[in-house]
Amino acid sequence: MDISSILIGFAIVIVALTIHEAAHAWTADRLGDPTARLLGRVSLNPLVHIDPIGTILLPLLAIFSGLPILGWAKPVPVNISRLRHHRRDFMIVAAAGPISNLLQAFVIAGVFRTLYDPSASDLLPAILKDAVTTNLVLAFFNLIPIPPLDGGNVLAGLVPESAARVIDQVRQFGFIALYALMLSGILSELIMPPTVFFYRLLLL
Repeated sequence: MDISSILIGFAIVIVALTIHEAAHAWTADRLGDPTARLLGRVSLNPLVHIDPIGTILLPLLAIFSGLPILGWAKPVPVNISRLRHHRRDFMIVAAAGPISNLLQAFVIAGVFRTLYDPSASDLLPAILKDAVTTNLVLAFFNLIPIPPLDGGNVLAGLVPESAARVIDQVRQFGFIALYALMLSGILSELIMPPTVFFYRLLLL
């Protein structure tokens, strides 16, 4: 893989994760918690969202190894007590990130289908296809119902409060579970089927 391909892939990840985190921050602010806004996180400036491991190291390792690009940005702080409807609104804030990635995929696919032949092999169409794939992978990765991923927080808002407390208690072990899923190959089995389905739906 040449350096230009690496840089393009990395730029796609940065944009996708920046919009993802800005969506969390904007949604929290709209629902009553200004914490992220006061910290400058309602922003499309990537520098305010970068996490050294999740935004830089992990995506670069994935790009170099040819694996699906996974990653995360610096978590947006949310003060649940300041949300108008605590559990419901926190669930909505959590869902906003993956939804933003799905919306990015739909918009980029719309641009591609409007301007380009689906069989085109030029550079710009290829970049748009990669952007669709990256956003779909990030959306479905973050929707896995394991805290601290967004899917875990969405799940906590859907189940009874007693079950939500259990989910919160296992939050500290979430990344261990994610690494186990990654090393076993199960993570790819969870993410890739919906990614392939929506990719074909949007672009083929």
